[in-house]
Amino acid sequence: MSIDAHQHFWQLGRAECHWPTAQLPAIHRDFSPAELAPLAAAAGVNGTVLVQSQPDDRDTDFLLELASATPLVLGVVGWVDLADTTAPERIATLARHSKMRGIRPMLQSLADDRWLLRAELAAPIAAMLEHGLSLDALVQPRHLPHLYEFATRYPALQIIIDHAAKPDIAHGVLDPWRTELARLAERSNVCCKLSGLLTEAAPDWKPEDLAPYVESICRSFGSERLMWGSDWPVLNLASDYQGWHALARSLLPARGAASDDVFGRTARRVYRI
Repeated sequence: MSIDAHQHFWQLGRAECHWPTAQLPAIHRDFSPAELAPLAAAAGVNGTVLVQSQPDDRDTDFLLELASATPLVLGVVGWVDLADTTAPERIATLARHSKMRGIRPMLQSLADDRWLLRAELAAPIAAMLEHGLSLDALVQPRHLPHLYEFATRYPALQIIIDHAAKPDIAHGVLDPWRTELARLAERSNVCCKLSGLLTEAAPDWKPEDLAPYVESICRSFGSERLMWGSDWPVLNLASDYQGWHALARSLLPARGAASDDVFGRTARRVYRI
C-alpha cells in the first residue's frame, strides 16, 4: 500500500476556513476528495493522511466527517487548542473516532517559539499519550532546538516533523537547519515527512536545488522514520501531484524496500494504519 502521509481538504467559508486567501489564487478555492482521488490513483497512491489547515475545532470535525465518507482517507491529524483547560476532554472525544490519529498545533504561526514547552500543556500531552495520538510539528528551522527539548521531555510521544521543518531552499541555506535536524533525529520518538519542500524553493526551482536537502533528511532519519507526503493542494503553488511524487522518488537515494518504507510502510506504522 502506497500512502500519501500529508494532504488537505477545505471549503472556503465553511468550518471557519479563512486560509488560503485571495492572494494565493492557485489554491483559493474548494478542494475535495473527488478531485484528489484520480490524482492519487494516477500516482499509485491508495491511501492518505488528511491534515488540518485551520486552527479551529470546526475544521477538525469537518475533516473527520469527510474521512468517514472517504475510503481513500485512512487517518486524520486534527487541531485542538492545547492551551485550553478543556483540551484533555476534547482529545478524549476525538480519539473515539476510528480515523483520528494525531494533533497538529500550528506552531509556525505562534509568537512564542517555545510554546510547546509551557507547563500548562502537560495535561493535554498526557491525554494524547493516554489515547494513542501523535503530534505533528508544523515548525520552521528556528523551532528545532525547542522541539528537541520537547521530544526529550516526552520520549513516549510520537512526533512527526512536517515538511522537514521548512528549510530555506530558495536561498540555499543548509545550516543550522541541517545540524539541528540531525540532532532531533537522535530522538527515537521523532520522524519526518518528505513533503512541502517545493513551496520552500524559488519559483524557478530545479531538481538539483532540492537534492542536498533530501540527502540531509534521508541521512538523518533513514527510510524507517521518513514518509512521503504531497502537501496537496498547497503543492499546486509550485508543482503538481504526479510531478512531486516522481521527483521525490528520483531524489531518494533509497530504492527497493527502503523506498517502500518512505512511500507507505513508515506512515502505516507511525499513524497506526
